[in-house]
Amino acid sequence: MAFKSQLKVLIVDDQRTSRMLIRDALDQLGISQITMAVDGEEALKMLMSAPCHIIISDFNMPKVDGLQLLKAVRSYPPTKKTPFIILTGRGDRELVQKAAALGVNNFLVKPISVPVLQKTIEAVVGKLQ
Repeated sequence: MAFKSQLKVLIVDDQRTSRMLIRDALDQLGISQITMAVDGEEALKMLMSAPCHIIISDFNMPKVDGLQLLKAVRSYPPTKKTPFIILTGRGDRELVQKAAALGVNNFLVKPISVPVLQKTIEAVVGKLQ
């Protein structure tokens, strides 16, 4: 039987294709409890009603971007320790420094691959299997 993870993952990205690619990759890793939000605002509403174990968020989004979402997650007691991974399309040192200062747990550079996603998640929450 294939490994099934109990991890609950929230994917936050304004691009549908990106959300689907990440969901498929998580699925391949045995993670099936996945919720998706189109921006940081929607993600915050979801987190208030249904906490998750890990947040994978794009940096560049309308309304509330990845850094604003990270800041909000870190300042809200029930979610402040939730592992947070920021997706970025570029090796922007300034973004990396800002995110690190806000308490990001890890970074994922697009395009993502399943092995890289697995390493990134395991670096934050430990072995998946």
